[in-house]
Amino acid sequence: MSPDGEALVPLLAAFEAAGSEGHITRAAELLQVPQSTVSRRLQSLERLMGVTLFLSVGRGVQLTAQGRDFLARIRSPLRAIDDAIASVKADSDPESGLVRFGFPLTLGPVSIPSLLADFHLTAPHVRLRLVQGHAESLIEQLRDGSLDVAIVIPAPLELPSITIGEQPIQLFVSRDHRLAGRSQVDLSELADETFIANPPDYNLRGLLESWCAAAGFMPRIALEITEFETMRSLIAHRLGIALLPAPETEHPDLIGIPLGGERHTRTIGLVTASTRPTPAAERLRAYLSVHAGPAIAASALRPS
Repeated sequence: MSPDGEALVPLLAAFEAAGSEGHITRAAELLQVPQSTVSRRLQSLERLMGVTLFLSVGRGVQLTAQGRDFLARIRSPLRAIDDAIASVKADSDPESGLVRFGFPLTLGPVSIPSLLADFHLTAPHVRLRLVQGHAESLIEQLRDGSLDVAIVIPAPLELPSITIGEQPIQLFVSRDHRLAGRSQVDLSELADETFIANPPDYNLRGLLESWCAAAGFMPRIALEITEFETMRSLIAHRLGIALLPAPETEHPDLIGIPLGGERHTRTIGLVTASTRPTPAAERLRAYLSVHAGPAIAASALRPS
């Protein structure tokens, strides 16, 4: 709102109260300000508009024809402003406020629902608006204020965050693949394989290409897809192999094989928006900072 708009709001509130009450003193009591303040605001509004809005009648005031018309026109917008203020205050309440929480596509079937169910036991009236997406989408929503808190893999450098764990990346193949019986595979052994991968703007795609380049080859990517569960189905149908985090639910047609050599992991970050968090958002953030890491680590240990 412009400075002129900010200055106009209290004038309109005084006008609406005086017009509805027909009395300056009762309007002042309603607004919880001195009577002289209401009078000054009404005079300022009349000067600003160049129109007489009130007539003195005994000890009260009476709207002119222009005043009655103006009151009818502003009542709905003023109610909308009051409702908006009340809604924002309610959303910020630490006991019953709204928190907009985001989490990545590779988490969700087990660890996040379990975490949120446990949080609900400690804060049963806090409302959650959930968003699931890939890292770049979550980061953009944190930047523009669409999200309050998010788990992001990996955490961005430019937003407030803490590291809550690591996500191991493995090789995933179909059960009848030539490598399915191995306990470990070096990336250099995959130079002749066909890969299934995320689009180029995904973090996991960048890791695949950099790790393979360090092993001496560029991966031959036959299929690109954003959705991880569909990717796993494509692997099970023998359309390629992929480097992925372990699924949180069992996939009987897939085999996960640890990668040899350097550590192949991604950091898991708990990230907050750059704006000051509401008490409800801070309550969720504090809970996740303690409990999210162990819950996600436990889900990663489940057999794929």
